[in-house]
Amino acid sequence: MSGQPCTECAVWNQPQAPFRVFGNTYYVGTHGLSSLLVTSDAGHVLLDGDLPESVPQIVAHIRRLGFRIEDVKLIVNSHVHFDHAGGIAELQRLSGARVAASEWSAAVMAKGGVGRDDPQFGVIRPIAPVARLERLRDGEIFRIGKIEITAHLTPGHTPGGTSWTWKSCEGTRCLSMVYADSLTSVSADGFQFTKSRAYPNAIPDFEKSFAFFDTVDCDILVTTHPDASSLWERFERHDFVDRIACRQLAEGAREKLRKRIAAERQ
Repeated sequence: MSGQPCTECAVWNQPQAPFRVFGNTYYVGTHGLSSLLVTSDAGHVLLDGDLPESVPQIVAHIRRLGFRIEDVKLIVNSHVHFDHAGGIAELQRLSGARVAASEWSAAVMAKGGVGRDDPQFGVIRPIAPVARLERLRDGEIFRIGKIEITAHLTPGHTPGGTSWTWKSCEGTRCLSMVYADSLTSVSADGFQFTKSRAYPNAIPDFEKSFAFFDTVDCDILVTTHPDASSLWERFERHDFVDRIACRQLAEGAREKLRKRIAAERQ
């Protein structure tokens, strides 16, 4: 299964100069797909690998900021669609890093391809297999030097979706960082969230994820697609802090799911 041609990939992969978000957190992705680098003297954490064709940009961005891909010790993922996990296999090869993912996501990564219970199965491109995978637990904390980054299972968009939280500091000012997995209720034609045998828990999973974003400590939000959380508007203001952004993200996704459910029941 190859999925349908990616009509948006060229737009997603448009170049974006890397920049500091706050403290030791840097944006190293493309203009349309987020990838974050969290740094420490003992090594770095990379969140998401974007498209396979995004890898040269990500590596160049890391170097441009004065860091090395070889010092990335841990790669983590939001969800295993090709536009967020497609570059992970190559980034792991270049860095030698560990890769940690949820049980469901790791099972897809190990084989490559697309999970059959993914709502978008049949319409998205497969990913390359990833080696040396670690399965994570909800709430598990990963430590690299002074970095402490926590995994939060936020399924719905896929059964294995994962969001991440950590603290970044500038001097004595420390902020709560959130990297949010996608919350959109989109699917292949014919898939119904209200009746799916492949993914029967999709709606309760979304509700669990919305509840997480309603309550998480959230000073700076970055989403897998940066425009989903108005990142570029905040970039222009030179201020990424928005303490209601996580709740707004959840409410917007909740309303879209309500409309999707209503349409399915008509």
